[in-house]
Order: sequence, then structure tokens, then C-alpha cells
Amino acid sequence: MASKYRADQVGSLLRPKELLEAIRSGASAEKLKELEDQQILRVLGRQKDLGFKIFSDGEFRRRGFMSDFHESVSGLDMQNAIDRSWQNAGAGALTTPTSRPVAGVVVDKIRQTKRMTSHEVDFLKRHSPGDIKITLPSANQFPAISYRKGISDKVYPTHSALLWDIVPIIKAEIQALLKDGVKYIQIDAPRYSYFIDPKWRQYVHDEMGVNPDEALSEAIRADNACLEGARREGVVLAIHLCRGNNRSQWYAQGGYDPIAEKVFSQLDVDRFLLEYESERAGTFEPLRFVPRGKTVVLGLISSKLAQMEPQDQVVRRIEEATKYVPLENLAVSPQCGFASTMDGNLLTEDEQWSKLDLVAKTARQVWGDT
Repeated sequence: MASKYRADQVGSLLRPKELLEAIRSGASAEKLKELEDQQILRVLGRQKDLGFKIFSDGEFRRRGFMSDFHESVSGLDMQNAIDRSWQNAGAGALTTPTSRPVAGVVVDKIRQTKRMTSHEVDFLKRHSPGDIKITLPSANQFPAISYRKGISDKVYPTHSALLWDIVPIIKAEIQALLKDGVKYIQIDAPRYSYFIDPKWRQYVHDEMGVNPDEALSEAIRADNACLEGARREGVVLAIHLCRGNNRSQWYAQGGYDPIAEKVFSQLDVDRFLLEYESERAGTFEPLRFVPRGKTVVLGLISSKLAQMEPQDQVVRRIEEATKYVPLENLAVSPQCGFASTMDGNLLTEDEQWSKLDLVAKTARQVWGDT
């Protein structure tokens, strides 16, 4: 089951211009839903035409990959965004404004007010041509980016206290998705990159006030707690590890070497979706720690850059990865989503679909199917 889908995708797709304009102009909820419905039907059809067997709504109902969480809880100040330094291929560090805050500040106890994804699942169950993928942010996402000293510590004495208040919310949503019959549940977990990049390891030590190795172990325990009891026949549980994705930029770099043994051996998932599109991601060697029977989805195709990767080059890299993971336990995908934030990466929709077409064609060439 873990290798069922050879052509995979991280989840988010570029929002069409019409939908972005409606959001920015303050269109009514009814108008937005009408547009979202239309555009989701369109991208479901495109995925089917390319040969995908797992389907995403492109996260078109979200303002960012984790906004479903923001909109389902109280206790966050969404008008008080926390800045982050980003990098891109042509510049050093920079801070990039987005059309809406990507992370609010914790100002009160986090309390769930509604389910996170039922509005997405209901439509997909009626209209998806095949199995549905639903993505959820890792509980580890929020202590790292929503905890501000002098404000949040009046409510939660430590980052850890906040984390374990969020875990039951993510766990409950996973259980609800299982009841909904969702076949593919993916946790998006960029925060593991904090333990890869030396500057972010220093941040964990200095700003969060914890030992990075202890924080990594707690992060794994938290994600596993969310997944507890989720194992089902015919259901894929996955985690996506990335180094940041905002307007074709990133905030971390480095290979998986510092975290590979712990993360790959201890996380209770079937599939690891891993970035491998550039030298920033390091080598395939850390894959030697992936247990037999688990699947690695190689993110060999950039969702950040418009330049197309030659298919023969992608195939060669898959062959290289078989030194560490058997071919039957590999799959292929873009390295990240195309629009982790509403504004999306710096590609056109046509370029995006060409990238996804490359994913499907590569899967057919290597495995004979998608």
C-alpha cells in the first residue's frame, strides 16, 4: 500500500488569477465558494488527464497550507504576523511580505472551534475521480512560529506546553478523516529543517531555549501522538519534510544527515516525501536509515523554478537512490507544493502542469504505472 501511488504531489497548486483577484477584492463567501468549486473541478480533471491516481483540491480553499488550523481555533492573533528571513536562487536573505499573515501569534489558550477540513473533504468525496489526499500541518509547526516571548509565555510557559495543546486537535482531525474514508493523509512538517540547518539549530537553542536534539525527539513524539490509532488497511499515512516554500524561496538548507536515523526509524508513517531537487538537499546517503517496506517519494522536480528538468536526468537520479532504497519502495513528485502560501511560487500554471506531467511520465517510464 505504501507504494501504491508512484506519481505523487505535495498538495498545493497555483491559485488561478480569477480566484486570487476575488480573494483580494473581498468577494463574498458565496462568490468565493462558487469560484473555488469551479476551479477545483478543473484541476481535478487536469490531474486525471495526466494520469494521477491520487487527487488534491490544490488547497484552493486555504490561504496557506496551514490556514485550516488558524481558522479552526481561537487564541491566535492573525494580524500580528511573525517575520521570517527567506532565501532564493538569486539573492541572500530577505523578508518577503505576503498578502496575508502566514502565522499568527498565540495570545490565549488554543481552543478548537470547528473541524479543520470537513468543507474540503465533503466536496472532494462527491467529485474526485479517485483517491483523495488531504494535507494537515504538523503540530510542531506552531510552537516554532507562533510563540512570541512577552506575549505567548503569559499563556504557555514553554513552547512544549503549547505543542501538547495542539496535538489533540491534529489527532482528532486525522481520526475524522479516517471516518470520512480519506485514503491518503499527509502531515506537512517544515519544522524538521530546523534540525538540519546549523543556523536554525542555533535558533532552537538560543531563542526557543531547548537542546536541538531533545527538541527533535519531542517533535517525533508529537507527530506520532497525532498519528496514534490511525493505522488502517488501505490508508496511506505520509509526512512531507521541506525547507520552506514561499514565493519560490526557502529558509533552510542542508542534507537529511543530522536527523535521518531518528526521523526515518521512529516516525510512524508509510511514506516520506522528501525534497531532492537541488544541492541544498544533500545526498541520498541518509536514505540508508529508511526501514524496509516504507516508501520514499523523491521530490526531484522543482516547484520553485520554471526550468524543466530533463526526464532522463530524473530517471538517473531515481536509479542513484536505489543504492539505498529498493525501486519498489520509491516514488516521484515535485519537491514541494506549488503554492504553500496563497500567492504561489514564481511559475505559470502551464509550467506547473508541465512539471506534473513530467512526474507522471517519469513514473510510467520507471514503474510502468502512476
